[in-house]
Amino acid sequence: MVNSPRCTMKKTQIFVIYLFFVTTDINAQIFTEYFANKTLRIDYIFTGNTSQQAVYLDELSQLPSWAGRRTHLSELPLEGNGQIVMKDLKTKKSIYKVSFSSLFQEWLVTDEAKETSRAFENTFLLPYPLRPAEIEITLYNTKRKVATSMKHSIYPDDILIHVKGTSHITPHKYVVKNGNEQKCIDIAILAEGYTEKEMNIFYQDANMACESLFSHEPFKALKKKFNVVAVASPSADSGVSIPKTKQWNHTAFDSHFSTFYSDRYLTTNRVKAIHDALAGIPYEHIIVLANTEKYGGGGIYNMFTLTAAHHPEFCSVIVHELGHSFGGLADEYFYDANDTSSRLYPLEIEPWEQNITTRVNFASKWKDRLPKNTPIPTPVNLKDKYPIGIYEGGGYLAKDIYRPSFDCRMKTTAYPSFCPVC
Repeated sequence: MVNSPRCTMKKTQIFVIYLFFVTTDINAQIFTEYFANKTLRIDYIFTGNTSQQAVYLDELSQLPSWAGRRTHLSELPLEGNGQIVMKDLKTKKSIYKVSFSSLFQEWLVTDEAKETSRAFENTFLLPYPLRPAEIEITLYNTKRKVATSMKHSIYPDDILIHVKGTSHITPHKYVVKNGNEQKCIDIAILAEGYTEKEMNIFYQDANMACESLFSHEPFKALKKKFNVVAVASPSADSGVSIPKTKQWNHTAFDSHFSTFYSDRYLTTNRVKAIHDALAGIPYEHIIVLANTEKYGGGGIYNMFTLTAAHHPEFCSVIVHELGHSFGGLADEYFYDANDTSSRLYPLEIEPWEQNITTRVNFASKWKDRLPKNTPIPTPVNLKDKYPIGIYEGGGYLAKDIYRPSFDCRMKTTAYPSFCPVC
């Protein structure tokens, strides 16, 4: 989510660790022993309400190449709110894992979910197995307990696995190109609410997004590890939907503001359409640029970033939202009054996100980086003395949850940098 705007950069631990998982060759599991250089796209439907949830398999697809990680295949850099484990069907050996979060799980803490059941699209990319495999997908609740899980088998030669991405590929241009998808982290930027006649504007916006992203550490220092492609997915109407003003547009991905009745929360549930637009283009991380001047956006870990491209704070917001979708970072801002978002972090549970803590298991966070005798909570008037401290307020809660620094890009979208822990 985004908040209203208002440390010198040290080692950014979370991003560096994450990049290690996707780029290093040390102790690598041999990719070609288990996988073809293709992608298995799995579409699921997450359904249910506060009391009961379920996962259903929707469709399997094959994409021409694999742009994800080729090392540390059965390890997870972050826990996420859900996980997928692929095992060799015969030996039951774990051969690939991925973690994620979802809009469905955010919705489950809303009042609507207490009374109504809903369904949400979710799509995941896995390397294409050479031999039959077993997939298990698990969703966790806010208390880190299994909410639901399901298993299904994959047979690589199944004729009903839909082959996509060999024709009718969406027009695209590379904004940053540093190598092939086997060596680089591939980010795709999609157009939302841009008509065919507005694609030159979209390409300009995509360039601006890249300039902003790679002006910030750690992206700046690691720019040569990235490819960024701008994908011209056209919409029938110009602009995106704003329910509060009764404005409903026909766009490529049906995105809209007021997600969960939060005015600035801009998201979409048309996840399959996003991935259909990318078929045939190497990608692993997704940014969707919305053609609107209204302030807002959203970022979901290992799902997508969606942000307004024509608001004055666009360049700040996109980096913040990518902190969610790429880095698995939590929001560090908070509300004085109770908000449904505050239900995401029960105080008796240590959050999996590495930049907030309830101090239930603070040793797993930045405790070892604190200066000696750091006061808890760290007073705001000592922020210059303690660039890393235990500052109260974060994860939408003003009390009993803590963040590493007084301010950070994950607290204030206009803040010039990520904090040392992020």
